[in-house]
Amino acid sequence: MEIDPKHYQVAVAKAQADLETAEASARALNIDVRISSVDTDSQLKFTSSDIEKVKAAIAAGEKQVAAAQARILEAEAQNVKAQDDVQRYHLLLTKDEVPKQTYDYAIAAAQTDTAAVAAAKAEEASAEQNVEQARTRLIEAIARNESARAGPQRVASTRARALSAAADVGQKRAALDQAELNLVYTMVLAPVSDEVTKKVVVGLNVEPGEQLLTVVPLDQVWITANFKETQLRHMRPGQMVEITCDSNGRSYQGHVDSVAGATGPVFSLLPPENATGNYVKIVQRIPVKIVLEPGENRDHQLRPGMNVEAKVYVR
Repeated sequence: MEIDPKHYQVAVAKAQADLETAEASARALNIDVRISSVDTDSQLKFTSSDIEKVKAAIAAGEKQVAAAQARILEAEAQNVKAQDDVQRYHLLLTKDEVPKQTYDYAIAAAQTDTAAVAAAKAEEASAEQNVEQARTRLIEAIARNESARAGPQRVASTRARALSAAADVGQKRAALDQAELNLVYTMVLAPVSDEVTKKVVVGLNVEPGEQLLTVVPLDQVWITANFKETQLRHMRPGQMVEITCDSNGRSYQGHVDSVAGATGPVFSLLPPENATGNYVKIVQRIPVKIVLEPGENRDHQLRPGMNVEAKVYVR
């Protein structure tokens, strides 16, 4: 028989979806671990190299500033001399002691030296600006390097999340196995195959643990014969037995299978007890199990609970 499996099929589908989601998350985190490890190593190498390059640029820029400052001093000295020459040649020109061409040449030289001073100051300003920019890049490179140094901790955190995801995959797989097992339980299989009797009516509500039906294995019926204890003296397992059925008058062949370990009253709910002190000997009966020979009950006319007479051939 089958219990309605829809609820359990939905549970299996949900467990399968949860497992696939967990597996996808675990794969993604494992990829992140590898990527983070590679990125961290490359960032550390790049930032360390960048710091060295920026430091070299700062040193070169400071040298350029120093050189520009020296050129400014030289250009200013040249400019001072050129301006003095202009004044001196101007006085001499007014006295007609030098030609006009010499004075013009002095003016041109003074203008050139003035422009040289301006150019040297502009070069100094540019060099100082380059140094400031390099110092800014150095601060940024140091910050990136510090961030890259924190990369191993981030990799460790990602690896821990990957391990947690792997454990979650195992948990989801166990939940899927349980859901599939519950789905299998919706199909109730009998341990033996034969005639079904005493079954519930379709449509009735049943409670957990309630018996729904009984399966009677008619091919495996046996006879319990309660022989008197005085009849068991020569009775042994394997002896041939002839069974006569009251319902159809037929005879069946069998053999003694075993003899019970105690009398029937010993196993009863309220065993009899002689508490009066008056001993009266009562012949007890002991159950003897008799098994039919193969094929004897082929038509299944022997049913549990029927009355039969058994004759055991002890000789």
